[in-house]
Amino acid sequence: MYVEEESALLRERNTQLVLQLETLLKADEENKRLKGLLDFKQKNPLQLIPGIITSTGMTTGIQTAVIDIGRVEGVNPNNPVLTDKGVIGKIILTSDSESIVQLMNDINYRLAVRVQPSGASGIMRYISGQICEIHEVPKNAQIGVGDRVVTSGFSDIYPPDLPVGKVTGVYEERGSFQKIITIKIYNDLNSLNHVFIIKDSING
Repeated sequence: MYVEEESALLRERNTQLVLQLETLLKADEENKRLKGLLDFKQKNPLQLIPGIITSTGMTTGIQTAVIDIGRVEGVNPNNPVLTDKGVIGKIILTSDSESIVQLMNDINYRLAVRVQPSGASGIMRYISGQICEIHEVPKNAQIGVGDRVVTSGFSDIYPPDLPVGKVTGVYEERGSFQKIITIKIYNDLNSLNHVFIIKDSING
């Protein structure tokens, strides 16, 4: 009986230690994430407003996220939204204290992008998960797996050279002078937390 009681106490103590370790690891990960966000904000020349996503889902048929800042902090419709990894969408609606973001995984979302180092440009749209496709890319563009994808600057909303993702595949369109590029975007849109809004976007 004594051995069984001692074993039960040891199991309980071990469980407590495991939970404590998990809490410490989570805190360490959060500290690293916040440090990365701070470093990103300090190094980026754009005027960035930090915010936190409070919920995600569908708003009037659009894939959206709600953030905890709004007009009071200077957020306006069409302000680009990104994380320290790259673009996630744009502001479509604001109130004094909250804003709604149209996310990149919305079926109607489009983004003008450029593939580096070739400089070839095209229009990106969402497919599934973290996979998107770039269309309207010239067939003679020299593009390879692993090439970086950034915003092109052709949009009235997004400044140029914001990170978006990396090329995962290049496909010829039969009977066309264009090719299709598949990319993996940097952000997992199902696990967003801290974000930045670009206040001084091209449209002001």
